[in-house]
Amino acid sequence: MRRLAIVGAAAASLLLGIMPLTACAPDPVPQHTQARTASPSTTTAEPTPTVQPVALPTDCRAMLSPDVLLQLADVPLNDPAFGSGVGVQPDGSLTCVWADPRSDTTSLWTQVVRTDATAAQTILDGLRTNGYGCYASQDGTRCERTWQNKTYPVTDGRTWFWRDDIIIDTHYSNLAPDGYTASIVTHLFG
Repeated sequence: MRRLAIVGAAAASLLLGIMPLTACAPDPVPQHTQARTASPSTTTAEPTPTVQPVALPTDCRAMLSPDVLLQLADVPLNDPAFGSGVGVQPDGSLTCVWADPRSDTTSLWTQVVRTDATAAQTILDGLRTNGYGCYASQDGTRCERTWQNKTYPVTDGRTWFWRDDIIIDTHYSNLAPDGYTASIVTHLFG
């Protein structure tokens, strides 16, 4: 019962961290170039390519490298005890929960979601304000911070990555596989 309360609190924390995704901020960065208008002497206009959005992943294991999967080999993924908030969600986002529901603290919660630049910038500004170290990484922006768990002698943390209107948001406690976020970024963007 205690584990379910902790899991519920972790889920609420994850959702609260994600909820600002709908916030408003300054105008977004344009994602396409403006189409050229045909001149009077031309009969057709040249098409202008637009940026194709990156597809959101639909499989928590498929987006990880073999090395990262090996580090998670003994950790259950999306156990039914965590409810319907795991896996592919109605909005197309993907939530992955690597955790044994019998464990009090060891867990890794990731959400991969599409958002616009204004909402992502608002979140980025909030992370910086709250002491996250943010830097350019893999053609995107990565923010991270760790802290001591309040109950157990383990490290908790959060890694947040944003590129091309995709956010990869990971909260973890005592479970931080080497190369985890980088592996997801490589899977999504090549």
